Amino acid sequence: MAAMPMFPLQVAMLPGEELPLRIFEPRYTALVSDCLAMDDPAFGVVLIEAGREVGGGDIRSDVGAMARIAECIDQGNGRYRLRCVMGERIRVLEWQPDDPYPRAAVEPWPDQPGDAVDVDAIRDVEDRIVALYERIAGARGAEVNARDIVAGADASGDAGTWLYALSSRLPIGQADRYAILAAPSASARLAALRDALETLTAMVEFQLSSGE
Repeated sequence: MAAMPMFPLQVAMLPGEELPLRIFEPRYTALVSDCLAMDDPAFGVVLIEAGREVGGGDIRSDVGAMARIAECIDQGNGRYRLRCVMGERIRVLEWQPDDPYPRAAVEPWPDQPGDAVDVDAIRDVEDRIVALYERIAGARGAEVNARDIVAGADASGDAGTWLYALSSRLPIGQADRYAILAAPSASARLAALRDALETLTAMVEFQLSSGE
């Protein structure tokens, strides 16, 4: 299998999200140049689990998503501004040498069969997200239509995609985002999102009770 250009980040990107990038390192200038020569200009994005990508020695996750270049502005001198849209989830089969940029053999990883996901169960999570934002807004004396935050998340009609969209509307940590991304099925993703929401809610309540 041909090696795919890869862009390790310290963020776990979810399908459906937008990814803005400023490119200036020579190796990633080469990556962008190679991608733009493709019929489908895209590269894989994975989370850096430990260390830093700059200088090597980083530990990269094996689950990520494809980033498709929707807009590219060439600023000259090897600098680009990109607007990418995250697409399908992928799984890394084998990392290749970073020459001149990270590359890996990957395969698409669609959701595996699992327990049925009830629409009401997702709506319940959605309602809890709305309640959390209303709680924060009320504590700050702000007015917000929290329902707008989750509006349109179910536009695809697919449970797994719906859950990705709801997850992207929460300010959760990278470990939680990765757990949601790497959940093998929609039902497992629902459980991971519930766990992340419970952790976030508990943290918010603690901060509010402490006067922060």
